[in-house]
Amino acid sequence: MTFALTQLLVDNIQTALENQEKSFIVDAENCGIIEKNDSVTVDDEKFYNLPEWTSADGFKLREDFVNNLYSPLAREELQGILHSGRGVFKSFRNVLKKYPEVEKKWHVFKNRTMNKYINDWYNSLREIWGLEKLDYIPESDEMLIHDDFSFSEYNSDNQEEIFLNISAALKTEYGEISEEIIAAFSEMWKSSFLSFDSSSQIGYLCRSLSDDFAGCITAAPVSENNKKVMILTSLFVSNGFRGLGIGTELLSMCLAELKRNGKDWILLPNIILPESLEQLLIRTGFEKIGSGYAAKLL
Repeated sequence: MTFALTQLLVDNIQTALENQEKSFIVDAENCGIIEKNDSVTVDDEKFYNLPEWTSADGFKLREDFVNNLYSPLAREELQGILHSGRGVFKSFRNVLKKYPEVEKKWHVFKNRTMNKYINDWYNSLREIWGLEKLDYIPESDEMLIHDDFSFSEYNSDNQEEIFLNISAALKTEYGEISEEIIAAFSEMWKSSFLSFDSSSQIGYLCRSLSDDFAGCITAAPVSENNKKVMILTSLFVSNGFRGLGIGTELLSMCLAELKRNGKDWILLPNIILPESLEQLLIRTGFEKIGSGYAAKLL
């Protein structure tokens, strides 16, 4: 008997894995978990064992979090707890309460890591069932992104900054192509961008807290006679900042703004995009049409 891995079931499994005092199993018929006892038998049909999760796994999870933490005071204190050798989990929790922002990051990190672990376990079952594996796509956390990056509205003063960063990115992204071709792509994109009235373009820029350019998104009406249909004139995330949810947040902010302004459609005709951004478009509701993309806004 197969069962669906709903978000509720994921949450319940995660809670069960963190409970080191009791054992639980999956009740496939009811798509839930129950406490393991002598009256039920794990048969990999109606009842399934949960993925193994030990205190050592919990310790490594915390160690990985601390090793990638960029808060010096909290990091030093948490490292001290991890090396103390006793009452680690409780002490770790108490220290986090002193640093609310770090505590928030910890819960997001823990949930994402454990959700992926549970998803991998579920995919191993799907393989046994003869079903295709499901991709795990972690949800971005808007609040955390805005803690670590600043977002500002686009205006025409930002043009040169965008041109320089995208031109440099093309050389990095497609370095195996001749410089002449890359330069031509850059000029074609710049010419297309400038063909739209700068005052009609809307969008957002993203910068790190150290003011490094991290990404941008801009859109403009197709024409003066058709302002309900927009064209995405740029969508870019610097290579060093990819995988942090910036592209998702930029796209989300832009689409929300277009909806508020009563726009109907947004198009991406014949645009060169990294594969990661193509996947983002599909997840956000865009459909591939020929060599471009389109999404209905209303």
